[in-house]
Amino acid sequence: MNSFKGFQKGVNLGGWISQFKEYDTRHFETFITEKDIADIASLGFDHVRVPVDYNVLEDEEGIEITGGFEYLEHCRQWCEKYGLNMLIDLHECYGYSFDPLKKGMDRRKFFYDQALQERFFSLWKKIAERFASYPDQVAFEPLNEVVLFEVKDAWNAVLTKYIKLMRSIAPGSYIVVGGVFYNSVMTVKDLDVPVDDRIVYNFHCYEPTVFTHQGAYWQENMPLDFRTVYPKSVAEYRELHEKIYCDRDSAIFMDGLTDMGPGFFERIFEPALEKARRDGVAIYCGEYGVIDKADNESKIRWLEDISAAFGKYGIGHALWNYKEKDFGLVDSRFESIRQRFIKDINGTM
Repeated sequence: MNSFKGFQKGVNLGGWISQFKEYDTRHFETFITEKDIADIASLGFDHVRVPVDYNVLEDEEGIEITGGFEYLEHCRQWCEKYGLNMLIDLHECYGYSFDPLKKGMDRRKFFYDQALQERFFSLWKKIAERFASYPDQVAFEPLNEVVLFEVKDAWNAVLTKYIKLMRSIAPGSYIVVGGVFYNSVMTVKDLDVPVDDRIVYNFHCYEPTVFTHQGAYWQENMPLDFRTVYPKSVAEYRELHEKIYCDRDSAIFMDGLTDMGPGFFERIFEPALEKARRDGVAIYCGEYGVIDKADNESKIRWLEDISAAFGKYGIGHALWNYKEKDFGLVDSRFESIRQRFIKDINGTM
């Protein structure tokens, strides 16, 4: 299995030029600065994952916004100065968003609409043309978190076209692709795309969700006052999940799970790892983390366990999130365990 070189321990810059409260150039210019990139490098990270929404890069008519690309270029320059790599993640494209707070969004249409896809490919062509000359520093991720299981085959078709386009412009760059159901680790096995030694399979991991997203206001069935700890037994988390979400779709229901701990993560990663080995590609966890509402001792135990599994299999990863978005590494809630976390991730690589 290949290694995602230079992208082994990272952090997300969510909330900067993606998932912002309102389109505000002052926010874009001040939320993440050179100082933040210097601080990230000083903590021992080797890369940043940079979510960006299409409306920072182009207007509603598809006309390029030059200043939006400058945010990405400034970030790349800062990363170069401080020895970091950069993954550009299109977090939202014209016609599609994973965001559960966007209640009216048709999350199926994009995958069957040629005009929307052409708009998507056109934007990616512009991104690739700007950053293809940095193949070891800048990697590309086509779209964040495809929600619906039912678009699996259509998503594979979009990814196949995307890879072909990107390889015509950026033949040496890493391309990071994930499956459906919010980039679940369970759906990596369903990827069916052209592969080469610079393709990377990607998943997100927030298992068990009832722990990592306790009290999350954006989850429709989650009580705002719900709290739980880590670790509990697999059976207890299953019971809580069914009670709150009324489904059994989570990886917590996979066969062969026993106790919580590093072994839990190793087990739920197994099918994705096997798919990556079989296809000869690297694998990467682009998001993982625990909401700030969780108690810190539970949070650090969860982070230690998942980090141990990452380390055992050499899985590159990026913590969600650097600042704010209810998960911030540098926020006051995380402060008392930050150094323990940094010591742990630096010790697993």
